[in-house]
Formats: sequence, structure tokens, C-alpha cells
Amino acid sequence: MIRFSVPDMNCGHCTASIEKAIVTIDPHATVTCDLTARSVEVDSALDENALKAAIHDAGYGSQRLS
Repeated sequence: MIRFSVPDMNCGHCTASIEKAIVTIDPHATVTCDLTARSVEVDSALDENALKAAIHDAGYGSQRLS
């Protein structure tokens, strides 16, 4: 599981866009968005760079959290 900080994520539309972008590249991924913490947890076979690229393609910057 990889967790990202997504500071500009602030509504349901944001979470839906991010979830859709990740599931498009990995249909088996599990994506959990936390608007309060502005974070996204992803359980996927893809690596961090591919997931960050998907979040970026959705229009959001991200940084991996430890």
C-alpha cells in the first residue's frame, strides 16, 4: 500500500477524478481517498511513479507519505 499527500484535493469531484485515473491504469487497484487528511491510499501492483503519474494526469500534484 502506498499513501500520497494530495494538497489540492478538496471535494468529491477531486476524489472521483483521482480514483478514476488510477483504476484506468490498474483495474484491480483499491483506492481510498481521505478529504480531511487530503491523502490517497492505493493498493496496487503498480509502482509509485506510475501512480503519481496517474494522479498528475487527473490534475493533482502528490507526494508520497511514509
